[in-house]
Amino acid sequence: MRTYLHNVLAGLILLLLLSCAVAAQSQPDENSTDATRTGKISGRVVNDAGQPLADALVSIRTYGGMGPGRTTTTDSEGNFEVGGLEPVAYLMSASFPGYVPTPRDTDVNPIGYYRVGDSVRLEMIKGGVITGTVTRSTGEPVVAVPVRAYMIRDGKGQPARYGTPFREKTTDDRGVYRVYGLAMGTYLVAAGGGYNSPYNINAYGTDVPTYAPSSTRDDATEISVRYGEETTNVDIRYRGEAGHAVSGIASSSVAVDQPTGFNITLTSVFKGESQAGYASVQPPGGRGFSFFGIADGDYDVIAQSSISGRELVFSDARRITVKGGDITGLELIAKPLASITGHIVLEDSKASECKGKRRPLFGETLVAPWHNERIVAKDQPQFIWSLGGPTLPDKQGDFTLRNLAPGQYRFNARPMAKYWYLKSISWPSSVTATTKTAQGNRPADAARNWTTLKSSDRFSGLTITIAEGAASLNGQIDVADGQKLPSKVFVYLVPAEREKADDVLRFFASIVSADGTFSLSNLPPGRYRVIAQAASENDSNILSKLRLPDEADARTKLLHDAEAAKIETELKPCQNVTDYHVPLRMPTPVLQSPGR
Repeated sequence: MRTYLHNVLAGLILLLLLSCAVAAQSQPDENSTDATRTGKISGRVVNDAGQPLADALVSIRTYGGMGPGRTTTTDSEGNFEVGGLEPVAYLMSASFPGYVPTPRDTDVNPIGYYRVGDSVRLEMIKGGVITGTVTRSTGEPVVAVPVRAYMIRDGKGQPARYGTPFREKTTDDRGVYRVYGLAMGTYLVAAGGGYNSPYNINAYGTDVPTYAPSSTRDDATEISVRYGEETTNVDIRYRGEAGHAVSGIASSSVAVDQPTGFNITLTSVFKGESQAGYASVQPPGGRGFSFFGIADGDYDVIAQSSISGRELVFSDARRITVKGGDITGLELIAKPLASITGHIVLEDSKASECKGKRRPLFGETLVAPWHNERIVAKDQPQFIWSLGGPTLPDKQGDFTLRNLAPGQYRFNARPMAKYWYLKSISWPSSVTATTKTAQGNRPADAARNWTTLKSSDRFSGLTITIAEGAASLNGQIDVADGQKLPSKVFVYLVPAEREKADDVLRFFASIVSADGTFSLSNLPPGRYRVIAQAASENDSNILSKLRLPDEADARTKLLHDAEAAKIETELKPCQNVTDYHVPLRMPTPVLQSPGR
């Protein structure tokens, strides 16, 4: 059971970190059609050289769905097709032995989900390998010991957002291990430990993990892994030191049965950052939980359970310090997380140019909460932010965002219909909640301001307005004689009308392709200033950062730069502008990656 929970947690984290790269999805001219009927999604799975991968496993599930979804395999040419699909948004992924999904560039493909009728290109890349031996001080091999490779930084040098993902293998009779299918990044490798629970007993589970080469976490060697390359001789001299125990009991503040019991997560903390997370179970009616093989250090302990199907209860993180002895008698009380209910409003256009265009479907319109990463508490594991994921509205446009950890949030929604745009996200001027919360926690303009949530908050009335009349702008970057297009350039659209300068939903950014072309879509009609600027290689998810409530200064600077560039255009309702030319400017990048 513990191993299963480990795999689920690791899989969720990896899914958040990596998703299959896809070819840019084109937006055809969408006239009104019967978009409510069932249909299919087809595609191809290829490697990074574009060669087909036969017999790759393709998984598809409804975005936000709790079920297992559906699977199929590719044919000899790497092609697949899944039919009989309802018209909603879908997540898709592929798996192939030894390969990992090519990381999705959020600036190239900001949506990351698909709808009926799409043709999808899923790209896989050969993963890296770490291999070595585990031996005792006598030179004897350590047989059948678990060895884990923990990613501590990704390929861009950034720490994992929601905890430390890992892959686990065991040594053979020679003490040799080989962990393959690793994404590019920086890793630590450890043998033994495993935080043994009553549901998973192994010969090394009560030992403290031994990190390569033969150390504790403090002195562990960092190992660089690259795609398609094998890092050899990462040998571990096994210490075989006994660890400590951590035990306690979990309960809930909600007066209902806990038919699934409680999942207990123990997360190590190193230099203030959440590290590897491990799970155990307190079964229904159980008298407590326990972990074994705990090394000295700091840890966060959390209990969670589910009620009413999709609703979770979570305890506050309990920070403990293990130093030379066991810790017993922990009491963890789980309470409901926050939730928000709301509604999507579709606002029709009266412009004649928009007649007969395809309307957006609620089931294809993802509503996503984003927490404020800059003020995330350091005394709780980061994986809790992965719990309150995006959701799909029902057929009436109503939606519920569940399992939101305490913090500050903004929201996003993007229609997958070409001629519609996100107009506003707002709280009503007068709202009610089941808890007494300051009105300031629910600002009228929920796009421009943070919404603050506490545990157990139940907010209602969030209104997302999607309006008809969106335009698109496609064009080319012009470079001066002798000038070379930088490796990373963005085209920005900012409002030219002064009364729109504070509307964050009127700011747009699109990455420029290697051939100098760009494409912007789902644009509200109106007057805009246009500017193209280079960005640093580490800058990513530019559009999302540009719309952060805390980035008012960056937006002001961008407005000033765009005004100085003196390039202005007016977009009419449902207008498609092609072959638009923008000269390249080379000032300091508008946005810097936020600190953590």
